Amino acid sequence: MTHSGLLACHECDLLQREVALPPGGKAICPRCKATLYTQSNNSIDRALALMLAAAVLFAIGNAFPVVTMEIQGRRTAALVWEGAWRLHEEGETVVGILVFLTALIFPLLQIAGMLAILVPLRLGLTPRYLVPAYRTIEEVKPWSMVEVFMLGVLVSLVKLAHMATVVPGIGMWAFFGLIIALAWASSTLNPHEVWARLEVGEPEPAQ
Repeated sequence: MTHSGLLACHECDLLQREVALPPGGKAICPRCKATLYTQSNNSIDRALALMLAAAVLFAIGNAFPVVTMEIQGRRTAALVWEGAWRLHEEGETVVGILVFLTALIFPLLQIAGMLAILVPLRLGLTPRYLVPAYRTIEEVKPWSMVEVFMLGVLVSLVKLAHMATVVPGIGMWAFFGLIIALAWASSTLNPHEVWARLEVGEPEPAQ
């Protein structure tokens, strides 16, 4: 949290002034030694590139089968949304809804939301929606559980390996790439830089 150049430590709440850092520098709280913020180069540019890659991988992952199974000469290919629908048909509606939300809806919201934030910032624009949008994305991010979904798929494949011929599809490899891209973008993006740009672009309150 910042105000007029002041920064509150997120660990011990010590209020202190921000200082300019050299590239790659790190500000440390003098009381609890927690990292307050870092100064990274081209954080937004790199995060934007990774998010664009994530959008492409997400589209591929949902356009191609995650896995193909062959049982007694019958070949079956499954997309992610088809898996959620089949869970519903088997009476596991709640589980199907959770799969649909955590593997499709929330990742889509995270990717689309971050692109809607990073593109204007890259262009030097700060529309009014950016601040509430960024806060919303931070709330949605923990519910984007592509990695948990893929872990469940892998466990299922191991259990089915002795019953059928199981072949990972293009969709599975795309989702693995998506996990890497999202994690990399999250670790690359410097929230301090984002908030600094948003605060600079915020209009002054009316007197």
